Amino acid sequence: MTIDPSPPSPPLVLGITGASGAAYAVRLLEVLLEAGREVHLSISPSGQAVIGEELGRRIDLDRFEPQSLLGRQPPQAGRLHYFHHKNLMAPIASGSFLTGGMVICPCSGSTLSAVAHSMGENLIHRAAEVHLKERRKLVVVPRETPLSLPQLKNMQAIHEAGAVVLPAAPGFYHGAATVADLVDFVVARICDQLCVANSLIRRWGETT
Repeated sequence: MTIDPSPPSPPLVLGITGASGAAYAVRLLEVLLEAGREVHLSISPSGQAVIGEELGRRIDLDRFEPQSLLGRQPPQAGRLHYFHHKNLMAPIASGSFLTGGMVICPCSGSTLSAVAHSMGENLIHRAAEVHLKERRKLVVVPRETPLSLPQLKNMQAIHEAGAVVLPAAPGFYHGAATVADLVDFVVARICDQLCVANSLIRRWGETT
């Protein structure tokens, strides 16, 4: 038997739910595809509504077209795989399907609660629960502010279960001049967690 010395990177999972911050999700998807990563995508109905409200992009969850989300034909289009949020037979619903990690970006409070308490109702919830039970990287990106005590407890619970809680809280020390720079700051931090190389921001200590 021969072993491939450089096997392809495993696919990544992206769930988009109904918190504010659709721009983070779209930019993250662009960066992952540009990096040559295979992405398995699912969008909740609330996520669909927020995308329409914040970005003016109308997407059909039943007949999804990547360009409706990204605003153009995506790079590496063949690496993007979309699954309906009700499709619990999708590969990412099973722990036997190997992935390199999952991100819920943005992560709504109800999604955070469902995953933290194993009360999932859709594919995004199920895929997140799979990543927790299989001890794979799960990154949740909440944006809500201020936070209630139940939300803080849910963040503690999901952190203790093994997830990374990465709030959409951009920094300014990298010389941000535009909203796009602030979006890239958060996306860069997510990519770092997924071990996806990027140069989206000037890092602390870098002079140029």
